[in-house]
Amino acid sequence: MAAEVKIGKNESLDNALRRFKRECQVSGILAELRKREHYEKPSVRRKKKSEAARKRKSVKK
Repeated sequence: MAAEVKIGKNESLDNALRRFKRECQVSGILAELRKREHYEKPSVRRKKKSEAARKRKSVKK
């Protein structure tokens, strides 16, 4: 799950950093990091999951 970027010979550091950030975002590393930043009890996790499902269901109508 590690993002890896190889820097080309004539590539600037800014371009490599931009590619790295994009790769991290696509792979979901930052979202996973934010989710695991603090411990969340299983009951709270279930409650959030059901709330999200309820929101999705109400949006579909």
